[in-house]
Amino acid sequence: MNADTPLSNAAALARLDEDALYAKVTWRFVPFLFVCYVAAYLDRVNVGFAKLTMAADLQFSETVYGLGAGIFFLGYFLFEVPSNLLLHRIGARRALARIMVTWGLLSSLMMVVTTPTSFYVLRFLLGVAEAGFFPGVVLYLTWWYPAARRGRVTALFVTAVAISGVIGNPLSGWIMQHFDGVNAWHGWQWLFLIEGLPSIVLGISVWWLLPNRPAEVKWLTDDEKRWLAERLDRERNEAMRHGTQSMWTALGSGRVWQFVALYFCIVTGFYVVSIWSPQLIQKMGVSDKIRIGLYSSPIYLAAVVAMVFVGWSSDRTGERRWHVALSLLVGAIGAMGVAYATEPVAGLIMLAVAAMGIWSALGPFWTLPPAFLAGTAAAGGIAMINSFGNLGGFVGPFVIGWINSETDGFSGGLMLLSGLLVVGALLALSLRKSKGDVV
Repeated sequence: MNADTPLSNAAALARLDEDALYAKVTWRFVPFLFVCYVAAYLDRVNVGFAKLTMAADLQFSETVYGLGAGIFFLGYFLFEVPSNLLLHRIGARRALARIMVTWGLLSSLMMVVTTPTSFYVLRFLLGVAEAGFFPGVVLYLTWWYPAARRGRVTALFVTAVAISGVIGNPLSGWIMQHFDGVNAWHGWQWLFLIEGLPSIVLGISVWWLLPNRPAEVKWLTDDEKRWLAERLDRERNEAMRHGTQSMWTALGSGRVWQFVALYFCIVTGFYVVSIWSPQLIQKMGVSDKIRIGLYSSPIYLAAVVAMVFVGWSSDRTGERRWHVALSLLVGAIGAMGVAYATEPVAGLIMLAVAAMGIWSALGPFWTLPPAFLAGTAAAGGIAMINSFGNLGGFVGPFVIGWINSETDGFSGGLMLLSGLLVVGALLALSLRKSKGDVV
């Protein structure tokens, strides 16, 4: 087919190569979103790496540090729904540019923290600034991809989280070790400054590089735009007939709150591993910061492979619930294994198993809410699920820090996490199909 030749009838439109068209769409902006999320996630969790020396330098207790790491999610929680509704109104380009530039500035300002209060305030404001980014991208993908393709593309996007660990942890260790003392600043101060700058640059780039919807771009032919619009309109109309359209109906929906509870379990595990993994590795007997970063890279690399495979499998089979549930059970086994590991190698392997399971649940999970929500409810409902679910990012790091302070060890917290992941698996299996759902 000549892409420059106009197609004016349904038969001609049907001849469009669907796989080639979606590959074209994906390569145009998903890699860019991927890089943006790498920067976002790095700014969110580098506080875990900074703790290796920051807590001692500022004389912060484990509880203070756990509260500061988790309070990010309170700001995130309070402002996520308004942020996503704003994106629905003004478009992804404006909303995501605003989010990224603001959080990049605040992340760099973390270098001026001197007291628990300043630590809490800046972490809270960082959560406010970043609120809406992830659910905004999930909503944005529904403007381009039908449900049958969202598992793969969402998993591809979310692998940025694991890639940020592969790249960011060794980088963080290198910055803290080699910049410590430069300009009379601590290594953790340089860490926040250097890793905050890319988000500012990427946020400015969003304005030129991220299209809002297919109808606005010049790199699709008119027939390709029409094909995408018709495919998405059919699916949207089906969802509106059978799904939840009103924001207020979504808020009162038992299904939405079931998604919230399930996502809370996933996110709790997600951030316990992300924020506390440098300390877990340190507890295994590794003291050198660069080695801690290097040893954590294979953990996240394994998570990347698992995420891509599970996302592909979920889309290929059209099955979501068991993919989420089995992933969480694997994560539970990994968390329990870390708690009982007596050798560093075994501990690292089980930490990788935990990351593989928890991370793999994300792709298939985020195909579920758009199958149930439509219209304004999709913007608000997805944000609400992410917002309330992300309270697990507050609870997990704080509880782990508190238990570590009280028992001088991570085993109790990891066992608690393992049990929570089992609860999440049961919640995933309890989801029931109804007409119009793709679960």
